[in-house]
Amino acid sequence: MELVSVNTGLPREVSWHGRMVTTGIFKEPVKGRVALRKLNLDGDRQADLTVHGGEYKAVYCYPLGHYEYWKKELAGRELPMGMFGENLTVDDGGAALPGGQGLPEESVHLGDRFSVGTAEVAVTQPRLPCYKLGVRFGSDDMVKRFLASGRTGFYVAVLREGEVGAGDEMKMIAREANAVPVSEITRLYVVKRYGEAEIGAVRRALRVAELPDGWKKYFRERLRQAGGEKLEGGS
Repeated sequence: MELVSVNTGLPREVSWHGRMVTTGIFKEPVKGRVALRKLNLDGDRQADLTVHGGEYKAVYCYPLGHYEYWKKELAGRELPMGMFGENLTVDDGGAALPGGQGLPEESVHLGDRFSVGTAEVAVTQPRLPCYKLGVRFGSDDMVKRFLASGRTGFYVAVLREGEVGAGDEMKMIAREANAVPVSEITRLYVVKRYGEAEIGAVRRALRVAELPDGWKKYFRERLRQAGGEKLEGGS
């Protein structure tokens, strides 16, 4: 993959349904090289640290190819880089990554490690959008449409700090043994019932060190409800 845009932004107040909302979702492309640190890029901040930011959501990546989809879905809407609140807009050149086909979310897995610029990152989770995506687009239904599209993008943790800039290669350097695609994690989150396939996938996901504790707690509860405690393997 290639890094085509680095986007940052500081929290701002905007009016939404008659009240003021503070949000950091407004990102704009920046020129030159930017320091990528453990919690964010220089010049970037999150507004509500209870649900955004932190070690496991240090950087949000969104595929460039998804912009073409949204240009059709949102005809006439201007979609500059960073429109979806992403820090890194990435391009896979239309080619599937090793191990998968179709959307990048189907080819990128939890725990995948990438070098980008002089930094190293690891994939931690898909994005589950909050209402502030609707604020950014001025549309209440954007959150539902975004999740239903499967075009969620993904978060990464910063394993080694460094500098990044547009044009850098984002090269996969290692794949987690218990690989579960980002798209599968999203499906496992929203699907109403777990069968054997879902229990098996959750079992693998729980073994991935990069999966945040909040997700692990959620999936363990889903396993318990599905009667899959014995299949969890002690994870």
